[in-house]
Amino acid sequence: MSNHALAERHRLAELLAAAGPDAPTLCDGWSTRDLAAHLVIRERRPDAAAGIRIGPLAGWTQRVQESYAGRPYEELVRMFRAGPPPFSLFSLPGADEAGNTVEYYVHAEDVARAGDGPAPTAVPAGRAEALWRRLSLPARMEAGRRSPVRLELCHPDGRSLSVGPAGPATVRITGEPGELVLLAFGRGARARVEVDGPHDAVEALRHALPLPERDQRA
Repeated sequence: MSNHALAERHRLAELLAAAGPDAPTLCDGWSTRDLAAHLVIRERRPDAAAGIRIGPLAGWTQRVQESYAGRPYEELVRMFRAGPPPFSLFSLPGADEAGNTVEYYVHAEDVARAGDGPAPTAVPAGRAEALWRRLSLPARMEAGRRSPVRLELCHPDGRSLSVGPAGPATVRITGEPGELVLLAFGRGARARVEVDGPHDAVEALRHALPLPERDQRA
């Protein structure tokens, strides 16, 4: 069985190591050092990881993350590359694959697309399918919740997923699964997607979600 999370973990670790500690990322305000610290505490400090999603605990999470960010960068990358320790929830069978395939793909692209490097590389077919299968939840919880119009997220093979409020206008966004995942997580300005729909609906969407200024699919 393929382990897409493991493959993305190794890819992300390589990108972090190559970028160094002070490179930009697509995570607002975070350098690669901040991102590496986030990845480590997420699976090694369950007491702090809760604040990633639970607002009242965010202050504690931030303090712990800043403490880890003060460690040598090479140590942080090595800890992340090594995988979750035995006490981590992500060490349970299947948890890493279920919880980290999308997480690590997005963060790998946060590093890869932050600068002016080469165009994104193609996602292996099996991994692209895994990303498509996992698109529904973030699309509904993130993009769909923020969008003022109905969105139809379209796979190049014709499959589609509709999210957002029902209404007279629909914006159709077409792209490979990884690109749609990036859009769902607020990285749409760097996603290679095609956006099509009534001008007013597209402009309303642009005020709510980052979208590419033009077609990013060369």
